[in-house]
Amino acid sequence: MSGTSTPTAAGEKPHVVCMPFPAQGHVTPMMKLAKILHGRGFHVTYVNSAYNHRRFVRSRGAGAVAGLPGFSFATIPDGLPPCDADATQDTVALCYSTMTTCLPHFKALLADLNRRAAAGDAPPVTCVVADGCLTFSIDAAAELGVPCALLWTASACGALAYHHLRLFVDKGLVPLKDAEQLTNGFLDTPVDWARGMSKHMRLRDYPSFLRTTDPGDKMLEYGLHEMEHCKDAAAIIYNTFDELEQPALDALRADFTPAAYTVGPLSLLAEQLVPAGGPLDALGSSLWKEDSTCLEWLGGRSARSVVYVNYGSITVMTNQQLLEFAWGLAGSGYDFLWVIRPDLVAGDAAVLPPEFMEATRGKGLLASWCPQEAVLRHEAVGVFLTHSGWNSTLESLSGGVPMLSWPFFSEQLTNSLYKRLEWGVALEVGGDARRDVVEERIREVMAGEKGKEMRKRAAEWKEAAARATRPGGSSFNNLDRLIKDVLLKRS
Repeated sequence: MSGTSTPTAAGEKPHVVCMPFPAQGHVTPMMKLAKILHGRGFHVTYVNSAYNHRRFVRSRGAGAVAGLPGFSFATIPDGLPPCDADATQDTVALCYSTMTTCLPHFKALLADLNRRAAAGDAPPVTCVVADGCLTFSIDAAAELGVPCALLWTASACGALAYHHLRLFVDKGLVPLKDAEQLTNGFLDTPVDWARGMSKHMRLRDYPSFLRTTDPGDKMLEYGLHEMEHCKDAAAIIYNTFDELEQPALDALRADFTPAAYTVGPLSLLAEQLVPAGGPLDALGSSLWKEDSTCLEWLGGRSARSVVYVNYGSITVMTNQQLLEFAWGLAGSGYDFLWVIRPDLVAGDAAVLPPEFMEATRGKGLLASWCPQEAVLRHEAVGVFLTHSGWNSTLESLSGGVPMLSWPFFSEQLTNSLYKRLEWGVALEVGGDARRDVVEERIREVMAGEKGKEMRKRAAEWKEAAARATRPGGSSFNNLDRLIKDVLLKRS
């Protein structure tokens, strides 16, 4: 069935409703998968939150949500108070609100799509692919009698770490006994009893949800609820590839999830299956306006000479941390491309001092957002200083670029450990982000012996990712299996 359309038994196009969790790191991989499925013959309805719908229009124009033949956009409310800000919403509030308010809105949308199908506007809904953090979609799909697969947009090792949260609660390790355990070395306790996880894991390397003293912590409640309910899905789709995360995937398949399909990196799979330069390829997923002039700037730099810095779409820092990173970059002596979102500094505008701007004149470029995949594939980039979100990690591996890791929250902490100790492609910058450490780490990766070894390992993972997504590769074949075994079957 590779590359061919996939009609249903009734001769109609199958109709998949794709719904990401409403944050940039989830929207991007879901858009990749939606394009892939459209290319395989599915009619696609892509569901944004009303808030993010407005951000799409603001960043990319009304045409960004106009859709294409067989690819339409829809919205549901996220349950939070109305707001027109151009910034990432509060993560805790958004998680809790989607969990508790979105089910009736999604059910109403599915019913409306089927009413329109009866009028001949589109095929009836035949399956749902929703974010792994939106498990209410399982209930909505079941009521409609169609299968629901969940797309897990984080790492498989991160997924396994979340599934183990219940063990931490059962063992009395979470919630923490008191706030002192956050600073007295307790978080350095080794965790060697969690099946499928790296033998190097400590408490501090697990998702940040466990760092609470509150038995009623909303993020802990949310994490436990979503992990438990995801077992009721028809399948879990992982944006990863077997060779990278086999032990975690084996444990997930044995203990925690229904059928699991690895189809990543989705960015590379989409390149195989979505015609380049066509209207489908042109559908974007960035909630910020991208500045593509950075690619021209990179074009004037020599190979592997630039430090690329981007802390993702939700990380926030203090102004002091911003300054420490700035002077660390300046002290390293290397050219840099630094993405500084308008909302990067908590509660304030990100302002760099004139002394820094003068000290780095001609050496650096500051941008508010950029086409990251293209940046990480540019030969001028030598290292990526990142928060260790999964999209950024996969894009860096796909580009063969070693990393400096400054994890912020959730499973970024887990990703950071795996990148350093399992995959050999990263060094970590300490949580306090001191300028001398930033400077030393940059120099080590760019010119030191560790950096040479990391670059070699990154190149190996780049080739492995490409193999998995080429025709005949594991992820390429798994997509066919997912479509045949799950998405084209009635519940």
